[in-house]
Amino acid sequence: MLLMLYIGSRYGGIGLGLVSGIGLAVEVFILRMPLGSPPVDVMLIILAVVGCAAVLEAAGGLKFMLQVAERILRRHPKYITFLGPLVTYSLSIMLGTGHAVYTIMPIIGDIALKNGIRPERPMAAASVSSQLALTGSPISAVTACYLGRDVLSIPGLEDLTLVGILSVTFPATLLGVIAMSIYSSFRGKELKDDPEYQRRLRDPLYQAQLNAASKTTLNEQLPFGAKLSVGLFLLSILVIVVIALVPEIRTIGEGAKPISMGVIIQMIMLAFGAIVMMVTKTPASAVPNGVVFKSGMTACIAIFGIAWMSDTYFAYAMPAFKSSITEMVNNYPWTFAFALFAVSVVVNSQAATAKILLPVAISIGLPPQTVIGLMPATYAYFFIPNYPSDIATVNFDVSGTTKIGKYYFNHSFMVPGLIGVVVACLVGLGLAEIFI
Repeated sequence: MLLMLYIGSRYGGIGLGLVSGIGLAVEVFILRMPLGSPPVDVMLIILAVVGCAAVLEAAGGLKFMLQVAERILRRHPKYITFLGPLVTYSLSIMLGTGHAVYTIMPIIGDIALKNGIRPERPMAAASVSSQLALTGSPISAVTACYLGRDVLSIPGLEDLTLVGILSVTFPATLLGVIAMSIYSSFRGKELKDDPEYQRRLRDPLYQAQLNAASKTTLNEQLPFGAKLSVGLFLLSILVIVVIALVPEIRTIGEGAKPISMGVIIQMIMLAFGAIVMMVTKTPASAVPNGVVFKSGMTACIAIFGIAWMSDTYFAYAMPAFKSSITEMVNNYPWTFAFALFAVSVVVNSQAATAKILLPVAISIGLPPQTVIGLMPATYAYFFIPNYPSDIATVNFDVSGTTKIGKYYFNHSFMVPGLIGVVVACLVGLGLAEIFI
């Protein structure tokens, strides 16, 4: 299984899911393991959320949100190291994906450079915060994993709700972002003392290019329904939260159990996607062309293959090493964070990490507070700087301060990522004792 994950990671994205299919075939037909279950519930949630968010992008709503964010950043340029990460964090919370940062990242770098601030400071933190936010989003794929039927079967989590999860993960990840922003405010040399930047400034061609460059979305004309699409999209999130808060709304029939929030998210996202498309008169043919749709479908296929292969393996192998893992985790529950972290480094997906290791947590009887409190540890793919948002951030920084180091692991995202995840996990464990 690890070999397939390693090979798949060399291709990334869809390749990771497809290569996992080879691993699944080897497990079943050669190693004769009983076939596990594909992650159908999570895939359906991803499809519904991506469909709605893709309509929002096609209607111009995403561009409107970026323009609002840019206005905030340009009004307070001296605070870009704090506001930049908070803006990308907010976008990911609302959209359920971290792939909306590509347009705002050059703007963050432009504002920092024009105000004499080392661009690495806000840009690296902003890239990390866009991914750390996902466990605090009500419509992200990783949150959906924790609302699955298998998780709700854990003793102590039978009554787990979306609001219960977010009451832990939202403040935990937000404090993680603030902590990494504080660190980032002091990292690296000032631009006037940075030898690499000063070397580039001595090149007349680079200096002219720098003076001419001005990244902005404010001059772009938006479709008539852009603002309306954002209002409807935010309303859809509000509706989901309200239904989560009032279980009676989703209890159909006397004596019946409430409809799971995973199914509710699917229903609301599909419905509002259609409403946005019809009200704003967005052509359906334009919906699959945006970055949100493409990145969402890529994630869906990757999770499909990875989770199916890993479920097959763990269902077969768990009896062999359950006792040793159980003893370790019972004595030191926080060690489960290292397992989440290690898998996330390999698979580059928080949802896939959750699908791989949540069955393990269930099998070994991990305390429910630990399961929820350590959710932020599903984000560790900053560790190896090969994730698209990190690579794009390096390329967007024309100053050269955001970089992958000489020794590969000494890159710009390492320390902000470690600070953000560690702080979020520590806060999450504390809040889980209160709310879970």
